[in-house]
Amino acid sequence: FIGAGVIGAAALPVIYSFLHEYQKKRVLIFLNPEADALGAGYHITQSKIAIGSGGWSGKGFLNGSHTKGNFIPEQTTDFIFCTIGEEGGWLLSSGTILLFVLLILRLYHMANRAKKKYKRVFIFSLASILFFHLTINVGMTIGIMPVIGIPLPFISYGGSSILSFTVFMFTALKMDASRDEDLTSEY
Repeated sequence: FIGAGVIGAAALPVIYSFLHEYQKKRVLIFLNPEADALGAGYHITQSKIAIGSGGWSGKGFLNGSHTKGNFIPEQTTDFIFCTIGEEGGWLLSSGTILLFVLLILRLYHMANRAKKKYKRVFIFSLASILFFHLTINVGMTIGIMPVIGIPLPFISYGGSSILSFTVFMFTALKMDASRDEDLTSEY
């Protein structure tokens, strides 16, 4: 592990030299968003302010100063979690994350009891996709992940995201409902 870390650290300057200028700027803003708080780091800075201003119980539905004042670009899609954090506070933010964790755990339970391998793989994959979408979206709104434009499943505005996750969920539910009809074969 130490050797791999040393080799990786030595390779970083070489990799960095091949990046385009906008990619270098994204890396630098991810590491220090306050360096350009009114430019490339604007989204992250305003998102942190909005979430922090929500406090324990939030400012109330449609009463967020940052979200109503349009200080947060893309607040209905990529940065929807900061709207939840500002208007609902820590309680609603934690509740939202808890519901996603319960959904993911339920999908793992469904996958473990599936009799056919392709059903297990599909449901485990759906749970993993939900986990990564949740982690990246929440992480980028609180500033611990780079901003890459991942929607929060079932919450972010946008037809394609909601439609695809809904189809995936209904497919997983149908697979779980028909598990008793499966033969005992592996495939």
